[in-house]
Amino acid sequence: MIKTRQKLGKYRIERRLGHGGFATVYQALDTIEGVRVALKVPHADVMREEELEDFKREVRLAAKLDHPNILPLKNATFIDGHFVITFALGEKTLAERLQKRVSVRTALDYAEQMLEGVAYAHRHRIIHCDVKPENLILFPGNRLRLTDFGISKLAMRTVRASGSGTVGYVAPEQAMGKPSFKSDVFSIGLVLYRMLAGHLPEWPYEWPPMGHQRLLSRTHPDLVDFLRKALEVDPRKRYADADQMLAALRRIKRRVLRQAGNSTGTKRQRDTTKNRDWKTVRRRQFQKQYGKLLHTHHHCKHCDGPVSEAMQACPWCGKPRRKHHGGTRFPAQCPRCERGLKLDWIYCPWCFGAGFEPMSNRHFSDVRYDARCANPRCTRKDLMPFMRYCPWCRTKVRRKWKIPGTSEKCQSCGWGVLSAFWRYCPWCAKTQAER
Repeated sequence: MIKTRQKLGKYRIERRLGHGGFATVYQALDTIEGVRVALKVPHADVMREEELEDFKREVRLAAKLDHPNILPLKNATFIDGHFVITFALGEKTLAERLQKRVSVRTALDYAEQMLEGVAYAHRHRIIHCDVKPENLILFPGNRLRLTDFGISKLAMRTVRASGSGTVGYVAPEQAMGKPSFKSDVFSIGLVLYRMLAGHLPEWPYEWPPMGHQRLLSRTHPDLVDFLRKALEVDPRKRYADADQMLAALRRIKRRVLRQAGNSTGTKRQRDTTKNRDWKTVRRRQFQKQYGKLLHTHHHCKHCDGPVSEAMQACPWCGKPRRKHHGGTRFPAQCPRCERGLKLDWIYCPWCFGAGFEPMSNRHFSDVRYDARCANPRCTRKDLMPFMRYCPWCRTKVRRKWKIPGTSEKCQSCGWGVLSAFWRYCPWCAKTQAER
């Protein structure tokens, strides 16, 4: 395990940026050049000869591609027994950017840059196979760059690893081990749909997917048709490759931007209409009063109401949140409920599941720890608000968590609620009428 402040050659590790199945990405300072970089380091347990060849292939692919929308490779070498790939360090990933609203104009700009990068790879007979927001890095000036060609394949070669890719952004035929240029088209369509509609379409990808009404209200019908063709389940009905998809986008871009401009021109009228919408007003008031306190930085995939990562149900529509959608500010995620984890936790404090090997033996302090586990045998005891289980001993938390500033509680579970805003308890999903 590489630790913070550890040195790898001329690089001093500052923090971990991401963690995948084959490698970890760190932010590091180049102590000679005086610049910060991103280091991709394969895990020690996958550094067998076969996997090492995969990483070397990634280096050769990245070195081969020279395009403004593809992340450039700075260096690749062995340092202290680690195979280290060095890239330029961006500001954030597109996944982090999508935690905030994206305008139609910005979404089109990102889509065009994304397509230009993938089209360049396609012209070199390379299928990326893992186009997703986490692999799109933003640089100053809203420059978008595609990275991680670790599982991409030369189109004219035999596919060795069936089903490669990231669940959620994989085309159906790619999941069956038959990727093509059209698979990247499908993945780009999913990313763009999520940017515009606020929801990620899911299998079986029946049209219209969730968020379709929002998509229709935000943009031109030509862009909706463009996305529908990109998201066809039958690859024969999609764009042939990213070049063809890019040409189609440029044909409709002016009409889409003209409508977006007209919508901007009537902003005052739209805002007046929104102010008449009591749901919008109520949610806006809630965010102003409690958004920062409860960390409601995410949105329900059913009603778009503000929710926090810890909530087990949407307090606005009552839909269960067995899995969290929308990313996390923690350094890792639970593979079951997809909520955030700290690197030294042994159990997920949000869902009841089997434990896992902690990614670090170091004890990380955190200002969010403000309560103690009641189990006298617990080795650590630190708890964060609204944890359901102790992350150290898995004991169920008996504390009735309150919301600071109010004494209201759910009559079913006893946890804090806000009846002035919520129709449902976000911790047990009971309605206010049932309480």
